[in-house]
Amino acid sequence: MSGSAPSRTERESRLLQAFVQLADTLVDDYDVVDVLHRLVEHCVQLLDATAAGLMLSDQHGGLQVVAYSSDQTRMLELFQLQESEGPCLDCVRTSEPVLVADLAETIQRWPRFAPLAIEEGFVSVHAVPMRLRRDTIGTLNLFRREAGLLSDEDLMVVRALADTATIGILQERAIRRGEVVTEQLQTALNSRVVIEQAKGVLAFAENLEMETAFRTLRGYARNRGRRLADVARELVLGELRPDELLATRPQPAEG
Repeated sequence: MSGSAPSRTERESRLLQAFVQLADTLVDDYDVVDVLHRLVEHCVQLLDATAAGLMLSDQHGGLQVVAYSSDQTRMLELFQLQESEGPCLDCVRTSEPVLVADLAETIQRWPRFAPLAIEEGFVSVHAVPMRLRRDTIGTLNLFRREAGLLSDEDLMVVRALADTATIGILQERAIRRGEVVTEQLQTALNSRVVIEQAKGVLAFAENLEMETAFRTLRGYARNRGRRLADVARELVLGELRPDELLATRPQPAEG
């Protein structure tokens, strides 16, 4: 676990905040990549999870990692894509949740993924599909350092968050504008690529950890009311200097 469990009141407040943020995507313009990163962060805060990640289908029918709570999570997600095995891929293929209480019991099922996840310290994993009617567009994934299944209440929360996020991505407003669903998804995926490039540029230029570089990018974009992908693109193109972002660089904790 990443910290002590929140109280019932704190949990309800965070849950309300999560749904309010997701609901905003239905009525206002929004930064889809930032919304999805907030979603995985809410999952870690709200649920009995150590880490979370999110994959989306691209216009060619493949999967790409779009949001994650840590670089360790991103590595596990990318490994599944590289090896074509794992709970997240099975979730998308079947359009059904894949709930694993103990990864040690799935080594025959996922002979490459399961040992790696265990080596990284994870014991259980839960993957929930992101579905719009019969179409599965991705998967929301929770990784835990403790064995056991999510409670029925927590599983219901994960499903509700995934469903709400799916509606936000494929909202009716976009379809009315004549935009195809795959184009909406591709926008998020293209933005993700630029953001990864910008993280690398900033991390190299300022000698930062990748996660710190990402938090710096997000902080700069939020403080100026700008899209994360737009800031990332300017940094990659050299229109924005790395040192200009340092005003929002997260400060190390004291102690």
